[in-house]
Amino acid sequence: MGEMEAIGDTVTGGVLARAVEREAGEGDGHTNEANCLNCGAELGGPFCHGCGQRAHVHRTLSAFFHDLLHGVLHFEGKIWRTLPLLAWRPGDLTRRYIDGQRARFISPIALFLFCVFLTFASMALTGGMIGSKSTVEARKEIASELQKQQRKVELLEQQRAGATGPEARAIDERIDELKTEMAMLETIRDQKVISPVALNWSGAPGWLGPAVQDAAKNPELLFYKLKTNAYKFSWALIPISVPFVWLLFPFSRRFGMYDHTVFVTYSLSFMMLLLVTASLVGLVSPSVASIAWFIPPLHMYRQLRGTYALGKWGAAWRAFALTIFAFIAVSLFLTLLVGLGAMD
Repeated sequence: MGEMEAIGDTVTGGVLARAVEREAGEGDGHTNEANCLNCGAELGGPFCHGCGQRAHVHRTLSAFFHDLLHGVLHFEGKIWRTLPLLAWRPGDLTRRYIDGQRARFISPIALFLFCVFLTFASMALTGGMIGSKSTVEARKEIASELQKQQRKVELLEQQRAGATGPEARAIDERIDELKTEMAMLETIRDQKVISPVALNWSGAPGWLGPAVQDAAKNPELLFYKLKTNAYKFSWALIPISVPFVWLLFPFSRRFGMYDHTVFVTYSLSFMMLLLVTASLVGLVSPSVASIAWFIPPLHMYRQLRGTYALGKWGAAWRAFALTIFAFIAVSLFLTLLVGLGAMD
């Protein structure tokens, strides 16, 4: 498992480093070098013709943080050109980037990696759920609900003492239902997020089943590992999702795997930004935040139609299929995380 974590860290760190280093050294310095400080080539303008670095380096603390912001999100214009299109005209953004307009927009992978960081940071602050409440408050509500359920059970048991025939059987069924609900509430209250019963995967692959069964002995630790692996291996959502988009255009000669990869990466970035926004709004108004559940299909429709030049019907049925595929992709991703967490 240590090797798998190392791979996850290496891939994520390497791609992020590439996204940042591509712009490293940029600044509006006031020095007058005759040769590039990076590769030594003779300078003949504001940029080195050999490596692309800016001709002059501004050695100040403000320039350092300027380069940091610019390297990660290209704040000097790109962010404000990218996000509005991503939100409302995602198909236009995707198609323009595929067709070669790279300098105007944030690259899909740079935006994706930033969104991953932002998503997990916001989940840590808000509790990870849309409109979530604090753990203490949630436990109080669960305890109150358990008391109500217990009173109902006691009342039904009193009625059961004097009942016979069909009436008695109906009361018994209702008592069993209430006790089942109470058991589920107790599981949530005690933070047994993944119970041994839920982890009893008799049909799991050979490499996964035994490890999951062992992890069932300590479900809280497994849940912690899942959250950690979700951050490290979030990039895996891209290769998992791309084949599903390909299935929507299996015989197309115009659109290839590159088109689908850009499409998926921008789409995942938007979904994470939507989750962050909904989580923050949910702290104030959970009912308003719940509207976020209806946005992804509409966004998929608009992105499909703009990226692949589809008609309304063609985009509609593909958006419906892609919504189903998205649930499958997330399920596969979660299965991967469970396997990695259990094997650790």
